[in-house]
Amino acid sequence: MRNYVKISNTIKKFDKIISVQGDKSISIRWALMASQAIGRSKAYNLLNSEDVESTLRALKKCGVKVFKKKNYCEIVGDGLNSFNFKNNTTIDAGNSGTLARLIMGLLSNYNKSIKIKGDRSLSQRDFSRIIKPLNTFGVKIKSKNSKLPATLQGTNYLRPIYFEEKKGSAQVKSCIMLASLNVPGKTKIKCVNSRDHTERLFKYLKIPIKIKKISKKHQLIEVEGKKQYNSFNYNIPGDISSAAFFIVLTSLLKNSKIIIKNVNINKSRTGVIDILKKMNANIIIKNNKLINNEPVGDICVKSSKSLIAVNCKSEINSRAIDEFPLIFLACAKAKGVSSFKKIGELRHKESDRLKVCSNFLRNIGVKIIESKDSLKIYGNPNLKIEKKLNIKNFMKDHRIFMMSCIAALTLGGKWVINDKNSVKTSFPNFILILKKLGAEII
Repeated sequence: MRNYVKISNTIKKFDKIISVQGDKSISIRWALMASQAIGRSKAYNLLNSEDVESTLRALKKCGVKVFKKKNYCEIVGDGLNSFNFKNNTTIDAGNSGTLARLIMGLLSNYNKSIKIKGDRSLSQRDFSRIIKPLNTFGVKIKSKNSKLPATLQGTNYLRPIYFEEKKGSAQVKSCIMLASLNVPGKTKIKCVNSRDHTERLFKYLKIPIKIKKISKKHQLIEVEGKKQYNSFNYNIPGDISSAAFFIVLTSLLKNSKIIIKNVNINKSRTGVIDILKKMNANIIIKNNKLINNEPVGDICVKSSKSLIAVNCKSEINSRAIDEFPLIFLACAKAKGVSSFKKIGELRHKESDRLKVCSNFLRNIGVKIIESKDSLKIYGNPNLKIEKKLNIKNFMKDHRIFMMSCIAALTLGGKWVINDKNSVKTSFPNFILILKKLGAEII
């Protein structure tokens, strides 16, 4: 089966109500936390993607019982420190950095050798920020240049630590928090503000956790370990990173409207909405509610009459880190010069997204200035594509593929966009939803 799509026509106006699949970050965290609970936990609207499937396979490798039913997924946990795996077991994290980093925290309490590996893309990503705190706990990790594959040798004698997380990485913070579950005493993390799904889940499960704001950018998290918790059922809200594709699509079209139902609107994830609103996008959130300690709402978007450039403050970066390719695309059609600083983290995703996006924008005729960790985009509200484009996605980055589809459907031209299968990582029904909106995709 061919691994590309062809798009030769822009999408016509639409007025639709849609839903997107469950949040990937929450889906993975639910599975890992359910594996440590006592009893049977169920998740509804669990994301059916390769990253989540990798998580479920990893748990099975660790001796956890996992059952996938028609309408839910069930995990049978036996409490903390209940993994049962053979020495020298290998876990394949696939493309999932979230899985690889978080499960290393859970595995830190086992005096057995276990190898974590990943695909080509994940094996090029830096794991030093995970290795350092786990070493501090007393875990031994062998790896070449702090990259996967990594062999982890845990210990039955973990000690509580104080660690300073300086990059605003939710994965690093969450890895430490999951390790702390099996540590007697109190583990403390001084960290830069970032996604707080793990903290919310800890509070929902009544795991002893204290969170103290110590500055505008920093907080102190304290977790008391060795506290068992019971099984739990969970409704996974829609993924805002998936919803963002349709937010930008609608914003760039004329005379269109969309409502995206039951989306996670956690403030640590809504940077894309805040940035687009500053650009004059017409976005309203309705029906706000709290489900399983996560804020959920309906995102209502209407076509924007004229997008304007944005000078994006670096404080918002962590809240929009996965959506920047889409934001850059919106800036390409905005009036004025948009500026982004301290976005070097984009170079350490599934691909070097800062480099890939810069090359993409140049390819479609947009003037940009790229540095090591910044980007300026000279927008053109009249931007149209009248040539043939062949988009090669060398690292099979799912978000680059999907962003390219949105560009093709709004800018014109004749496009061949490679690595269609990459959507399986996070958003398997992406193309199906586009077709329901009227997109002509071959």
